Amino acid sequence: MNTKHSFSPEQLAQIKEAQAAASSLKEKGELLSENALDLIIREARSHNGWLDKPVPDELLNQIYDIVKMGSTSMNTCPARFLFIRTQKAKERLKGCLAPLNVNKVLAAPVTVIIGHDLAFYKHMPKLFAHNPGAQDLFKNNELAANTSAFRNGTIQGTYLMIAARALGLDIGPMSGFNNQAIDEEFFKGTSIKSNFLCSLGYGDTSKIFQRLPRFEFDEVCEML
Repeated sequence: MNTKHSFSPEQLAQIKEAQAAASSLKEKGELLSENALDLIIREARSHNGWLDKPVPDELLNQIYDIVKMGSTSMNTCPARFLFIRTQKAKERLKGCLAPLNVNKVLAAPVTVIIGHDLAFYKHMPKLFAHNPGAQDLFKNNELAANTSAFRNGTIQGTYLMIAARALGLDIGPMSGFNNQAIDEEFFKGTSIKSNFLCSLGYGDTSKIFQRLPRFEFDEVCEML
């Protein structure tokens, strides 16, 4: 297997440009504001109820434009996002949901099925072109491929949630559904498998509950 990196003059120029851009970003020294941190993580809440306010398709495109730039191992980018927007699509999804999640999904303007492509490695000649042998690490190793697809697809799903909040939307991630039913309904005949769901929209704050407790640093963290 050839794993030696061979860069063309054009690629070397692109590398130099990327290095300069990364250095420039660091030199700016600008951190997220306290309000921004609250918006995307610290004070943000998962939502169960939704206002009757649509989410424009342009905003969904903006979210993905942020998500696609997030890091994945070897730039595999295995996540696949199916945006359930129409009433017809919601009815197809309805039969795959746990009963407690049906109304949440039907009321949400958009619910995303976050999946991952188990055959992501087929795209590595494009996404990881500087290493011609990278595809072979997964093509004949089902365990490695499945593990990498699930791990990196989950990471990209997290990017989606953060990006949505950063652009002013609320989120409602959920795992109360039948993965096999979703895969049969939406991904039959493909190499894509569902991971989790996330509703997007403008949350109805009158329907949230008190914040549940979290662990403190010393309870779950250790420094060696």
